[in-house]
Amino acid sequence: MDDTGQQRRFQALVLAGDRGSSDPLVAQSEACCKAMIEIDGTPMVLRVLTALAAAENINGRMLSGPKPEQLAIEPEVSRLLESGEIDWCEPRTSPSTSASHAMEQIDHDTPVLLTTADHPLLSARIIDHFCRDSAASDADLTVGLAPHSKVQQAFPEMKKTVLRFRDDHYCGCNLFAFLTPRARGFAAQWRQVESERKNPLKMFRLLGWGAVIRYLLGHLTLDEALDRLSRKFGLRIRAVILPYAEAAVDVDSVRDHYIAQEQLTRKPCIAAEAAPTLGLR
Repeated sequence: MDDTGQQRRFQALVLAGDRGSSDPLVAQSEACCKAMIEIDGTPMVLRVLTALAAAENINGRMLSGPKPEQLAIEPEVSRLLESGEIDWCEPRTSPSTSASHAMEQIDHDTPVLLTTADHPLLSARIIDHFCRDSAASDADLTVGLAPHSKVQQAFPEMKKTVLRFRDDHYCGCNLFAFLTPRARGFAAQWRQVESERKNPLKMFRLLGWGAVIRYLLGHLTLDEALDRLSRKFGLRIRAVILPYAEAAVDVDSVRDHYIAQEQLTRKPCIAAEAAPTLGLR
């Protein structure tokens, strides 16, 4: 909240760095880069940018990558850049260093919503829910999670990394809120977590072998894991539990692309919300 009691609006930062043509998904699609891969005729990055534009809690959008010449291929993205409706920042060598570099360009008092370009089912409803719950928390940093049961029910064929806590099982949603300057400082250290995010056991090893053993035995709760992570990095980290299965859908493989395409084809309401035409722990 600001001094008037109004909720501050977020600056959105979209990580859209290029993984290169060696990525099987990029190679199959024949797109110039991952962010420009089309789903239902629209590049993924444009779907994300449009969802952010429709969200009430977003005031400003910035892209970190891909290259300007790659973005220029899509007329609507080019228009957004030329008109100043979105900003662009050169990416660095990893998501964590790209995020840290981009946030240096944003006023330090502005909360930042961080997401990725490969999030084609992202919607204004999901974004506003996440921003509202994040702003209402006592956290420096929040992370979006969706219950695995909801994700599995909605997308039974999708392979997702599952965080199996004693109280419930969750999937990551590629949504992070950096709410304070202290959280911004964590972005540079994020690489330690980022490099192990697909392997929960290695990730929890950062918290000590006690956490790993408790996790393996099914005794570690989400709150306990977040408390340990908070102490390790010297900031308050909380989770926002999102009741939307589609919040956990990112496109990392050919199968993911097919599943997202099928979802948009089956549900016109989601397609319309994403088209360019337009629970807190």
